[in-house]
Amino acid sequence: MKPRILVVDDEESIREFLEIMLKKEGFEITLAEDGAVAKDILGKKTFDMIISDLQMPNMNGIELLKHVKDSSPDTVFMMITAFGTTETAVEAMKMGAYDYITKPFKIDEVRLNINNALRSKNLEVENRSLKKELVKEYSFQNIIGNSQAMHQIYDLIKRVSQAPTNILVTGESGTGKEVVAKAIHYNGPLKDRPFVTINCGAIPENLMESEMFGHKKGSFTGAISDKVGLFEVADGGTLFLDEVGELPITIQVKLLRAIQERVIRRVGATDDHKIEVRIIAATNRNLEDMVKNGGFRQDLYYRLNVINIKTPPLRDRKEDIPILAHHFLKKYNDKLGKNINGISTEAMEVLANYDYPGNVRELENMLERTVALEGGSTVLPESLPPLVNTPSGRKMASSHEIEVTDQGVDLDKVMGQIEKELLIKAIHTAGGVKKRAAKLLNITFRSMRYRVEKYNLGTVDDLDEE
Repeated sequence: MKPRILVVDDEESIREFLEIMLKKEGFEITLAEDGAVAKDILGKKTFDMIISDLQMPNMNGIELLKHVKDSSPDTVFMMITAFGTTETAVEAMKMGAYDYITKPFKIDEVRLNINNALRSKNLEVENRSLKKELVKEYSFQNIIGNSQAMHQIYDLIKRVSQAPTNILVTGESGTGKEVVAKAIHYNGPLKDRPFVTINCGAIPENLMESEMFGHKKGSFTGAISDKVGLFEVADGGTLFLDEVGELPITIQVKLLRAIQERVIRRVGATDDHKIEVRIIAATNRNLEDMVKNGGFRQDLYYRLNVINIKTPPLRDRKEDIPILAHHFLKKYNDKLGKNINGISTEAMEVLANYDYPGNVRELENMLERTVALEGGSTVLPESLPPLVNTPSGRKMASSHEIEVTDQGVDLDKVMGQIEKELLIKAIHTAGGVKKRAAKLLNITFRSMRYRVEKYNLGTVDDLDEE
């Protein structure tokens, strides 16, 4: 559709000039000789933009601007002013006018101003739409599950989202800690403010302080300009500290000061910046044990852990697997353009019997893979990844399940099988990235390389870096 513009001016020559020029630009134009006529037109029709003279009989441009801002705040308002009345036009901008153009007109300038104004309007509308989608996506209703454990999570999110209290979300990898953090933010009073994530485990220690707090130009090699830190970016909103247990002690001290005193100092600066942010932290590590072992500051732990939300592993809420599986089936049907009708009873039984070391994230990855590869109309057991279909995948063998008979047991063989199964699960949970899988198993990259070759789980070249 053509953008619609209402031109309001008591001079016929001005109206005709703008009508000819703007129609050539592809706009739909309506004309009005004063503010009163324009007001009547606005009662019957909506416009993307109004270009109005400042001085007019019956109703002047300022009065029309006030009416438009009350009745149609999304309509862009552009003021026309004579050379000597620009001060009044500036006042109009303070009241909500986008800009002003001066008579006599410069055609290129008028064209540029109008296109910029309409582009700005479209961006604002798009941003509002995206924010609404974010709120919808991260509403607590979209944290899928009907188990008692999940109802407790829903209840906590409802209660804590309304207060600015710091929150610590704990739980295994893949249990949805970031989804919970976003649900808290987007269901509370800060939903229109920034939600900024810092992955504390992904940023090198020598860059962490600069990423968090920013730096001044020349403060260290490579600091070629001033940089705003993520604390400042999140000012007025929520700062999500993911994998907070990975923070070095030196950074923990600076983080504690920022939380306690609500000020930050850029690297190389001498002055402080006041900040007001809500902190939500998340970790899959036991911070209490880290405090006892000296790996995490006790005072910082207490500052972060005002309210604790523990996300349950999927194996402890298996009644949620069917609803989660159907949710992901629909999601990837839509995303991949497939039309898979459902999941067979046998396939659902296989899914329900698997232990999911990677939790909900692993189930989602599994359904995405299955939908991508499925050629039929229904997900069958053979459509699922091989690991899920094996007895060892459904339930890991443990020492109390292995019987030692008179014939004895091949300990090396049993231990090798368990080791292989753990490697497969770790690689699957890590999305195939062997370096990340090594980290999950707390072994070195070299040790991971040896084991992958030993059990023929991929090539050496396949050991991709993150």
